Amino acid sequence: MPIVIFELPDGTERKVTAASGTVLMQAAVSNGVEGIVAECGGNASCATCHVYVDGRHTELVGPPNEVEDEMLDFTAAERRPTSRLSCQIQISDALDGLVVHVPEEQV
Repeated sequence: MPIVIFELPDGTERKVTAASGTVLMQAAVSNGVEGIVAECGGNASCATCHVYVDGRHTELVGPPNEVEDEMLDFTAAERRPTSRLSCQIQISDALDGLVVHVPEEQV
């Protein structure tokens, strides 16, 4: 199973094993990663699972779809070119070693 690394605002890392076919937000929440709130449960309607995809992995993850792109305008933390909603990132074996940065605030 792929391993995903969450870099937290305090500089610490959380390595999480995520099953292929799940979404990144589920992996974070089920493993207690701090800073991923996910108030809407993964419906791309709250923007509280915002992450910054590490620049080395942006092509692998791909761009946001239209709905996600609109929701990214409502994140509590600054939107950046590598911003994504973790509920919209489908885990696959190709994402093994993915690094995402958790913003300081989600709400």
